Parts: sequence; structure tokens; C-alpha cells
Amino acid sequence: MLNMRIGLAALVAACVWSALPAEGQTPQQWRDSLSTLSRQIEQQPRSTDLRLKKAAVNIELGQWDYAADEYGRVLAIDPDNLAARYYRAYANSHRRQYALAKSDYETFVSRVPLHMEARLGLAMVNEKMGRRTEAMDRYNELVEMFPDSALCYAARAAFEATIGQYDTALYDWQQAISRQPLNADYVATKAELLISLDRGGEARSLLMEAVERGIAYGLLKPWIDRCGPATQTKKR
Repeated sequence: MLNMRIGLAALVAACVWSALPAEGQTPQQWRDSLSTLSRQIEQQPRSTDLRLKKAAVNIELGQWDYAADEYGRVLAIDPDNLAARYYRAYANSHRRQYALAKSDYETFVSRVPLHMEARLGLAMVNEKMGRRTEAMDRYNELVEMFPDSALCYAARAAFEATIGQYDTALYDWQQAISRQPLNADYVATKAELLISLDRGGEARSLLMEAVERGIAYGLLKPWIDRCGPATQTKKR
């Protein structure tokens, strides 16, 4: 399957962008930045700005424990700091501390109800915790609140497929595709599901229509090759 990432790493809301350092650095440059920030924090231990930047560098280096701890220190200084609340939830998700992540996401969403990424994170941690009913409720809320978002439909479709709701998953994948017709990941994932259900003809139709829309044939060829003869039914 293509590298479809329905995750939070690329989904950062405007209210937290200012907490992040500049992108494009090498690992050594990130470590140098970390050393510099640590020295600055020693001089200004109550600077939430410096601590947010240090935690962001910890995330860049995959140091999830350090990041979560640093965001906790920010919240000890400023309990209303939304950037720290959001990113501590994100870090705790990576630490598989889902109950802690859930608590922070819920607090964040209570203050910023229309933050799509936080709501998506909350749905995902409920899913990771095995709370299927609550996860589905959260995914449904996402689609209701953000009906133009392909990502929300894709996230719900991925969850539905994991719990065996294949027809609704196929519907939601199509909704995601209709909103982002050139997203090869969405097309390939729906095709993968159709193929797994022995509906290769439908998968072929889906894939060839995507090629006609402008998605490169080579991106979808692995699935096209698995669809069986082109003469099969072309219903979707």
C-alpha cells in the first residue's frame, strides 16, 4: 500500500505553529539547537517560549519522553497554554500513553471545539484504547463538523475497515476521493479493500478512472495488476 499517513505529524493548527523551530535541519543541527535551548532555559527557567521550542526539538529527534515532560513543565507554569496541551497529547500518543493523550485532547477540544486535528487525535487514541463505540462517535463528529474534509472521511473509512464495516468504509473512501480526486493514497486504499473483497473488476474501474483523472499509472500499477481481467464488471 502507498504510504498513506492519516496521522497528526503534518496536521498542525495555526495556533501552535509559533512553538516550532525552523524546519530543514540535520539531526546534528537539531542536537545543537537542543543544547543551545537547554542553556537558555537554565538562564530563564520560566520561559514557556523556550521550553516549547525545546520540546519541539525533542519531537524532531524522536525524544517523546523528554517532549512530554517539557510540555508538562510548560503547563505547570501556564496551565492554559494550548500549544503545550496539544503537543503533549501528541507526544503521549507516540509514547502509547493513550489515557494521558486522551485527557489532554479532551481538555484541548473543550477549549477549541473546532480544532479538527485535535478531534482527529482524540478519535485515534480512543481507537488505540479499544474504545470502539467512542471512537466511532468521534469519527462521526468529525465528518459532521468538517463535511468538506477528505481527511475526515478517510480516517473514518480506515477505522470502519478495521472493524469489518466494509460497505460503509468503501462509501467513505469514495467520499474522500471525491474531495481529493488526485490523492493516489485514497484511491489505492479503496482499491486494496475492493481486491480483498474479491471485487477486482470494481477495483480496476476505480483505478483506471483515477488514471484518466491524472494520477500516474505507475503509482497505481501494483493494484491494477492484481485486479484480474479487464472484462470483469465495472460497477463501483
